Amino acid sequence: MGTVIMFILTVVVFIAGIAFIFKDEIESTKDRDPSAINTIEILFTYAGLHALILHRIAHFLLKFSIPFIPRWVSQFSRWLTGIEIHPAALIGEGFFIDHGMGVVIGETTIIGDNVTLYQGVTLGGTGKEKGKRHPNIGNNVVIGAGAKVLGNIDIGDNSYVGANAVVLKDVASNSTVVGVPGRITKQDGKKIEIELDHIHVFDPVMQRIEELEKKIEGLENK
Repeated sequence: MGTVIMFILTVVVFIAGIAFIFKDEIESTKDRDPSAINTIEILFTYAGLHALILHRIAHFLLKFSIPFIPRWVSQFSRWLTGIEIHPAALIGEGFFIDHGMGVVIGETTIIGDNVTLYQGVTLGGTGKEKGKRHPNIGNNVVIGAGAKVLGNIDIGDNSYVGANAVVLKDVASNSTVVGVPGRITKQDGKKIEIELDHIHVFDPVMQRIEELEKKIEGLENK
């Protein structure tokens, strides 16, 4: 009986410790996911948080030059969560991956604080170049589902990358990027809020097409 009680207490202390260490990420999940009910549910059912916890472990081991095990941990995380994060990637506080299946974060990626990634996002390289070859993501950045940010480029603070965009060039702060290849536009020069309505992101290309269609319609009427 005493052994069972000790085991239960150990589990409770372990869970409480994880909740404390990752409190910023848990709060980020509550803020950004309307379906998040409570801390216990987030700890046990959110793959994005599980991937981040395993990444922190792998990154810690890598810093001590431990061979093989960090990569094994990252591959185990990929198998468990569907999210692949290289152990060497640097990730700030308040990181949130929504759903997460298919997310890939490359070796030299640097991610700031309070960043949100949706499913299918790739932060990758553009070839076989050595050294710094993955993107730098600023603070408070939102990257929509299926977007690809490739190469040693900078995504400025408070920016939004639209769903399925392919970004190959630097993005200034407070910008919105849409399309393939990614085209940069301002979202009123303001910080992009996490609760942004993704289907109403301003697309300058579509706006131009609509303007041309109106001009053609006007000429036809004449």
